[in-house]
Amino acid sequence: MNISHDALILVADGRKRLLLRNGGSAEEIALRVEEHQTHDSPADRDQKSDAAGAASSTQGGGTFAPSRGTMGETDFHQQEEDRFAIQTADLVNRMALESAFETLIVVAPPQVLGTLRKHYHGEVKARLVGELNKDLTSMPVPDIEQALLAA
Repeated sequence: MNISHDALILVADGRKRLLLRNGGSAEEIALRVEEHQTHDSPADRDQKSDAAGAASSTQGGGTFAPSRGTMGETDFHQQEEDRFAIQTADLVNRMALESAFETLIVVAPPQVLGTLRKHYHGEVKARLVGELNKDLTSMPVPDIEQALLAA
């Protein structure tokens, strides 16, 4: 992948975001970290107020059991990851509108890429020069550089 000098590289998943800048050239990239943020998303079980199969309650002499509707349970963990991805898109949108970067490369797993794409401003779309469908958030910067060069 061709990464121009001063390109912004966003490496994200639903819980972590790295903003990297290429201080090197397209031939010899040298990424440096501009921002690192981790968002703690509690486990789904910790976010529920009433789990299926919870104890029944009696009210007015009757017994109330939780409903087993046709819809699946809400995945609060996924909602938090989506919310973090939307916040990440908002950050990149603000940066584009402030001309904080000329070119952008995004590295993220498929679901996060999809969420980001839905929330990009036109300025971001115009500056987006590449995407890599991978989760590299737990890798050290030299390994991220190698993955980008190999793409």
